[in-house]
Amino acid sequence: MRLLISIPLLVLATIPVSALAQSGGTATDTSVKQFAVIGNVPIMCTGGTLAGDGTFDLGVLTDTTTGLLRTDLSAPDQVITGSFCSTRSTINVAATPMTAQNYTATPPSGFSRMVNYVATASGWTTTPASFDTAATSNPADTQTRNTAFTGDITVALSGFATGGGNALRLVADTNYQGAVTVTLTAVN
Repeated sequence: MRLLISIPLLVLATIPVSALAQSGGTATDTSVKQFAVIGNVPIMCTGGTLAGDGTFDLGVLTDTTTGLLRTDLSAPDQVITGSFCSTRSTINVAATPMTAQNYTATPPSGFSRMVNYVATASGWTTTPASFDTAATSNPADTQTRNTAFTGDITVALSGFATGGGNALRLVADTNYQGAVTVTLTAVN
């Protein structure tokens, strides 16, 4: 018995010639679609974390023999770690003099209730930001960095001087206080 298969000519006419010529090959035409991947990074600054307790403890401020401000006053630097700004930024340091907190009256002649000093914040810019509590103007208190940056900021104190002149003695007080503030600001 013989089996005969017949394909009408009309069906053969609808099959493309290239399909008939290929035997299992792939198409030679290519179609490419491209997709955009987008996002953004906001302008931001983060001050980081204090490596220590954030206190400059100077101890006894006066020479117990003369009653005058000690000439060897110092305290270990304070370090802020993990600071960063994602763009151009400024660093600013501001400070207030150390003043007697309990003795608030005007001191008698020959005495003062204030200690001035210079506070610096370095490591963020080539020139450290610097603030002198005795100065009437502090043009170096703000420094600018033109690029994004991450790094440590070292805050230091120096140049201690008795308010009103180093010939004055400090009034007795168990609590002389001042403050240093460091501010990072993103700049467009």
